[in-house]
Amino acid sequence: MAAEVEPLERQVAATAGAGGMPRHHQLIFAGLLAFALVAPFVLYPVFVMKVLCFVLFACAFNLLLGFGGLLSFGHAAYFGSASYVAAHAAKVWGLTPELAILCGTATAAGLGFVFGGLAIRRAGIYFAMVTLAFAQMVYFFSLQAPFTGGEDGIQSVPRGALLGLFSLESDRTLYFFVLAIVFGGLLLIYRIIHSPFGQVMKAIRDNEPRAVSLGYRVQRYKLAVFVLSATLAGLAGSTKALVFQLASLTDVHWSMSGEVVLMTLLGGMGTVFGPIVGAATIVTMQNYLAGFGAWVTVTQGVIFVVGVLLFREGIVGVLSRWLKKPL
Repeated sequence: MAAEVEPLERQVAATAGAGGMPRHHQLIFAGLLAFALVAPFVLYPVFVMKVLCFVLFACAFNLLLGFGGLLSFGHAAYFGSASYVAAHAAKVWGLTPELAILCGTATAAGLGFVFGGLAIRRAGIYFAMVTLAFAQMVYFFSLQAPFTGGEDGIQSVPRGALLGLFSLESDRTLYFFVLAIVFGGLLLIYRIIHSPFGQVMKAIRDNEPRAVSLGYRVQRYKLAVFVLSATLAGLAGSTKALVFQLASLTDVHWSMSGEVVLMTLLGGMGTVFGPIVGAATIVTMQNYLAGFGAWVTVTQGVIFVVGVLLFREGIVGVLSRWLKKPL
C-alpha cells in the first residue's frame, strides 16, 4: 500500500510547476497593487501604512493557523518584540531603517524558534495556552527592561534614510517603502502556501496521523511554519515602529494577539486573501470609530459575533464558496 502512495512533495512539484499562479489570483494581486499605489494620494498615508502593517501581521498569523492548524494566542510577542528592537536600533544604535527592520525581524525569528520549539510539544488548547504564557513573559519583560522605556515606550524613533541615501521623513516616501515590504511579504507567504512545504503543512493540518505514517517529520514542519509566521509578524511589527515612530506596550499586550485572531477569522481562516480583508476591516473600523472610546471594543465584539453567524467561513471564505474558486 505504501508503494501506491506517491510522496506528497512529488505530487505538488508535478502540479505546481504546470499551472503557476491562477489567473484570478493574478488579477486580485494586480488590483490590490493598483489600489495601493493610488491610496496615499486619496487617503491619509499613515492610516494606509497602518492597514498594510496589520495586513502583513494577519497574513503571517494565518500562515500558522489557517495552513498549519496551530492556534497561537501569543503572536503579539513577535510583533511587539520586533517593534521594540527596531525602534531601539534606529534611535539608539543609529542604524538605517532597513537594518533596524532586519534587527527586529531577526529578533522575532529567534523568539519564534525558542518559543515554538517548546510550544509544539503540546497540542490543542495546551499549545494555545503555552503561547499565551510566553507572550505574557515578553510583555512583562518589555514593561521592566530599561531600554524599552517602560509605560512610555520608545518614542521619537527616527525614520532615517533608506540605504543612507533616500530620506524617509516624508509620509509618502515612507509609504512606498512600506508597500514594497508588505507586498513582498504577501508574495512570499503565497509562495510558501503553494510550495511542496505548504502542501505538507496542509496535510498535517487535515490529518496529522496520516502524515506521520507517510514518514514526514511533523514536529520539524510545525516548528518551521511557526518560525516563518513569527518572522513575518516581526517584519510587520518592525515596519510599524518606523511608521508611527513609536514602540509601546500596546504592541506586546495580549489584546494585540486577540486582534490578529479576530482579523483572520473575520476575513477567512485558511484563505489567501481573507486576512487582508479582515485586517483592513478592523483597522478601518478602529480608525473611524475612535471617537466612541470604549464602545469601539463593544462594536468589534458585535461585528465578530455577526460575522461568525453569517459568515462562518469568513467573508472571503463565503465568497470563495459562492464563486467556486479558491481565494
